[in-house]
Amino acid sequence: MYWIILGLLIPYIYILLKVYLNLLKIKPYSAGTCHGTYVTIIAACRNEEINLPVLLRHIALQDYPRNLFEVLVVDDNSGDSTSAAAIGFTGIQNLRVIKNAGKGKKAAIMTGVRLATGNIIITVDADSRMKPGWLRTIVSFYENEKPEMIICPVSLGGGKGFFHRFQELEFLSLQGITAGSAVAGNPVMCNGANLLFTKKSFQDHSKDLHEELISGDDIFLLHSIKKDKNARILWLESEYATVNTKTSSSALSFLLQRARWISKAGAYSDKSTTLLALVTLTAIVIQFLTLIGGIVSIEFLKLFAAAYILKSLPDYMILQNTAIRYQKRSLMRWFFISQLIYPFYVLAVISVYISGRRGKR
Repeated sequence: MYWIILGLLIPYIYILLKVYLNLLKIKPYSAGTCHGTYVTIIAACRNEEINLPVLLRHIALQDYPRNLFEVLVVDDNSGDSTSAAAIGFTGIQNLRVIKNAGKGKKAAIMTGVRLATGNIIITVDADSRMKPGWLRTIVSFYENEKPEMIICPVSLGGGKGFFHRFQELEFLSLQGITAGSAVAGNPVMCNGANLLFTKKSFQDHSKDLHEELISGDDIFLLHSIKKDKNARILWLESEYATVNTKTSSSALSFLLQRARWISKAGAYSDKSTTLLALVTLTAIVIQFLTLIGGIVSIEFLKLFAAAYILKSLPDYMILQNTAIRYQKRSLMRWFFISQLIYPFYVLAVISVYISGRRGKR
């Protein structure tokens, strides 16, 4: 019986070990000379009057010709001075402020793409922060490779204490899986806070974006482009192409964000993404049930210890590799305690999601 339970962890271990082996193949990209590609940067914003000016200052400091990019700020029905903050900014040559033609981030991105001048689109969030070489590095990579989509690194940070370090570790694991699966030619994740795609690809695949769902513009676009066997989706490894975003300030906002992420899982059409989600959930449920069982029986506690070790090994390998690449080795000191808490965190996210669905009925 115990061996059967532990055997259910094999698919999880197998998939994550493959991810780890692909992470070992990653080499940092060094930007070369750019050749005049015009780019549209889209920032979909809602109630971001504080964060938005900081983002615009970071974009204004890019070491890329000012006449070769535009910034479209798409105001998603804000109730504050988001539009005014963007309109009043004078540091960017080509800056337009647009009202969302619909509601939600996905509609805002679609509005921005429709009005974009450039054939190359890069999406960012209002709290994205980047180095001066960010745009040049991404454009240089695009000009060399000409893919339909480039998945760029996102780093989470901010705040003090275990709560914020837990968020960083969890997000770092997602970045590791994002990079490892993309390098293998089978990407399962991406992040719209730092994502490049061609305008043509977006238009060709916009019908698969599930407009009935408010979020998911990035992942649904990824899955749709991935279906095209002639399309190329690449990972860009570079500290200069990385954007930094903030951790959530409260546990509730963190759980609500993650609940929004899983709310679109039922609409996934990509088998690899669905399989990864299922084997991960299986591993988490095994950890949780054996830990609870350990309160009653020492035998279940032994089983929990075995499951904990088996699941933690590939997790640690991926996180250690990613932490080194992101220059965040100090986060690994929180790994083992985070592993104990992780099953409860996932179940809390699921509970928030279920409660949200019931509230809408």
